[in-house]
Amino acid sequence: MANKSLRDWDTKLSHAEFAYNRTLSYAIFHSLFEVCYGLNPLTFLNLIPIPQESNVSFEAEEIGKEMKKLNEQVRTQIDKVNEQYKSKANNNHTHFEFTPGDLVCLHLIKERISLKKEE
Repeated sequence: MANKSLRDWDTKLSHAEFAYNRTLSYAIFHSLFEVCYGLNPLTFLNLIPIPQESNVSFEAEEIGKEMKKLNEQVRTQIDKVNEQYKSKANNNHTHFEFTPGDLVCLHLIKERISLKKEE
């Protein structure tokens, strides 16, 4: 995308961002544009003239319902993918339960402990 000299990266950045935002996401099966705006932006293929008799007028309420439905689908898909990641991450995790009176060994890091005295 950039020339060999890499001096024109700033002029190509907006194109890369547009392509990234229009690409389908693995986790949500929608593009980021579609999640935010309810539809993907036009590309050169979408700019072909539409015949006059097929013009569609959307009502705001219908668009709102579609956006709400899309957001629910995205949320469900994100939860599903997060559960998959969680199950893979916790696959080798050993769960310990401690009861009062059990002896435990703590390794405390000085930088992570607040040593302020209570007044």
